[in-house]
Amino acid sequence: MRRTTGRRLALGVGVVAAGVAAGALLGVFAPVDRAIQELTLPLSHEDVIRQQAKEKDVDAALIAAVIYSESKFSDATSSAGARGFMQITPEAAEDIARHSGATSFDLSDLSNPEINIRYGTYLLRERIAEYDGNVIAALASYNAGPVPVEQWGGSELTIDDIKFPETRAYVEEVLAKQKEYRHKYTKELGY
Repeated sequence: MRRTTGRRLALGVGVVAAGVAAGALLGVFAPVDRAIQELTLPLSHEDVIRQQAKEKDVDAALIAAVIYSESKFSDATSSAGARGFMQITPEAAEDIARHSGATSFDLSDLSNPEINIRYGTYLLRERIAEYDGNVIAALASYNAGPVPVEQWGGSELTIDDIKFPETRAYVEEVLAKQKEYRHKYTKELGY
């Protein structure tokens, strides 16, 4: 009986030691996990995203997902001339500036993340409203423009109705990234 108790005690001590070691390892690897997350699913300017989400009643994770899909949070310029985090064209920016109460617009404004996110969220909100809350149609329109979306079904659009493979892939990516952002950046995005 003493031999069994000694083995149980040794086994118990071993289990506790393994638990402590695992906890220590998790503590060591947590910063590495966070660094990997920031590389694979970047997030910056979350204060602006939260503020715009609240002000314009658009899901913060959706805004972050659009930024990810458009530019991976970089001040990029596309071959079509779209600029910044949310890839706003100068023409769209001028129109948004006029309708959103801005006093003036300069092309360099699109390189300012705060202005770019404000304009992009404005455009996203307008598209969501235009398609009666259909986020799929809004995202397809954000990517391909309103004319094809109207031809594909407008506010009744489903992913299966999207005829452009690039636009379909874009919508699918944004929706998937929206879930990831909501899950991985709960606190940062204000959930």
